Amino acid sequence: MRCLHQFVSSFVRSILGIFNNSPKVLSFYVALTVHCSTLFEYLGAVQIKPMRKILFLFVLLPVFGQAQSIFGYTDFNLYFKSVVNGTFGQIEYQEVSDVGMGDEFIVYKNSQKDFKVFNGTSSKLITNQMVNYKHSDHIIAWNIGTLLYYFEDGKPHNITSFGGEYAVGDSLVVYQDTRYYTLNVIYKGQVIQLMQQTSDMYMPELIGDNILVFRDNGNVYRVFWRGQIYELGVWNGNQAFDFYAGTDILAFNDPQSRTFAVFENGEFMDVEDMFARKVKACRGFVVYEDNQGNLKRYGKGKTEELSSFYQFWDAKDDVVMWGEANSLYTNLKGEKTQIAGYKVDEWKLKNDVIAFRNQLGGVSVYQGEKLTDITNITNTDFDLNGHGVMVHLMNKSVMVYSNGKVVRD
Repeated sequence: MRCLHQFVSSFVRSILGIFNNSPKVLSFYVALTVHCSTLFEYLGAVQIKPMRKILFLFVLLPVFGQAQSIFGYTDFNLYFKSVVNGTFGQIEYQEVSDVGMGDEFIVYKNSQKDFKVFNGTSSKLITNQMVNYKHSDHIIAWNIGTLLYYFEDGKPHNITSFGGEYAVGDSLVVYQDTRYYTLNVIYKGQVIQLMQQTSDMYMPELIGDNILVFRDNGNVYRVFWRGQIYELGVWNGNQAFDFYAGTDILAFNDPQSRTFAVFENGEFMDVEDMFARKVKACRGFVVYEDNQGNLKRYGKGKTEELSSFYQFWDAKDDVVMWGEANSLYTNLKGEKTQIAGYKVDEWKLKNDVIAFRNQLGGVSVYQGEKLTDITNITNTDFDLNGHGVMVHLMNKSVMVYSNGKVVRD
């Protein structure tokens, strides 16, 4: 039994190496190792043969390892349907409105204007009152007048009865409490006061996935990151900072030192001696054009040049892409990698997915070092959510790319 457990631990560690020790895979390893101990104890108790234990485990591994993709769409009958990890289902039998999609849910209002959330398996009524809402990939926040609430980890939570403006990030809810004149952030279920405002209330300068920057009553810029507040510098009123927030990283052109700098791992540091022209902050890295027009990537203390002859570029979440010599490229494990040998005019990025209009007018997707043609049908629209792509056809049917496969309703 002990040997079998060690074998599984070794096997999953090899998976971690393939996926570069990403947080999601790491949490999968920890959970799987813990549950395997219990599982093996049970299997030993019922005296299942070792080979069957291994086969049983390998049946479970694909279930835990799949990347989530969830979509909602209205078909030609005006039914509201779902596609979860490539499997089609029914959510509502009447037309819906005000639909929003995150990586873990679909939020919408049904035909009676009830506010509901679909979590991939079932639909849950949040309230039958009229609401306004905002959402990120993991959090939903809504208000009924001054009553403010949020939904996270499958549960609704009260925030305040005196809510003002509010905003959401992937792991943040930022809001004004007009009773106490405070600006607050909810992080990992904890309410943290950023400041008590002394004049007109205002929101932070910029809110990222798990990081934000705000200006306090003394015109001092401060950064909130992972439950802590860091002082950046004083705004003198002459030239404002240009901020770009992602996940675990904040980039900005510093008007005082005239440098391009970042906040990373609790520290501020200069990346370039001059301002950056264009910047996009992603998950743990930033992509930018330097003063000489070179396209660069900075992350984890390292700067690398991507291209000096790019035609266009874009970056979001975990991916960066650019056009060069009428071809499409990305940066894969530090290496320049060609995706397509033709010019691309339309594309969308999310998580680890690059979807684009191919040379035949259809839709192709690049994910996990693999290029897949979803369809060559023209005059289609396409959306990204989670780790998948949905293509909307003219007859109101859809095609979905999920977990390396293409399915159609």
